[in-house]
Amino acid sequence: MNFQNVDIKKIKEIREHTLSCAPLIHCITNPISINDCANTVLLTGAKPIMAEHPDEVAGITAIAGALAVNLGNITDARMKSIIIASQAAADKGIPVIIDMVGITCSTLRLNYAHNYLERFRPSIIKGNLAEIKALCNEAFECIGIDAVGDEDVTDSDCSIVCSLAAARHCVVMATGKTDIISDGINVWLIKNGSPKLPLITGTGCMLNVLTASFLPSAAPSDAAVTACIMLGVCGEIAERTAGSLLGSYHIALLDSLSSVTDSDLAQSARVIRSTAR
Repeated sequence: MNFQNVDIKKIKEIREHTLSCAPLIHCITNPISINDCANTVLLTGAKPIMAEHPDEVAGITAIAGALAVNLGNITDARMKSIIIASQAAADKGIPVIIDMVGITCSTLRLNYAHNYLERFRPSIIKGNLAEIKALCNEAFECIGIDAVGDEDVTDSDCSIVCSLAAARHCVVMATGKTDIISDGINVWLIKNGSPKLPLITGTGCMLNVLTASFLPSAAPSDAAVTACIMLGVCGEIAERTAGSLLGSYHIALLDSLSSVTDSDLAQSARVIRSTAR
């Protein structure tokens, strides 16, 4: 595989614009990861708000720069709020990312996801590879909310992600050991990260809101690629810093997100880009 030079100028501009503009990012996420998600948004320079009451989410979304929603640990109130907030975002032209957490193990969430996508067109659909395959009625392997059997990305995997992006007219992020991102035409494979990332609860949710933080400053594909590179490189830095201790790794990950430089990202990013045939 031939890794390509990353457009570090573009990444630098996205990060600088986010820091200078400090957009409000409305996150409707699960309580398991809510604190780490709020901190992740803050570390980009954006401002998080984690409102989920159905009676207030429309007004809050209307003043936000982006909306991030998450199906993890779903509740009736959050299901209602996601619809209300997404309608407010659609009315205002505010970018939305939806994380399809757990649709592989819950018929409730899978049906909700399909109904959501029939009603709304998010800027980005995110999920692990099994969740993206589930959306496309493709065979998948998972244990609970975790995908298994995705160690080696295949041409078929890339085709599934690209086809979903083209069909839904959005960007699709399929996360895993190798992240796959597609806008329906281009495909990016991002091979950064640490095996410790999935051992910390909520790192996928952190990636969701990290991407959302960049959406007011960038096209959806650029926001997704920047976020995947950033979390992956920071995961590698944290592993070198913390060693084998997972509690220390958790803190080191937040530390690296707050201190990673554009030079770090340029030197460490491992990205392959291709065009769908």
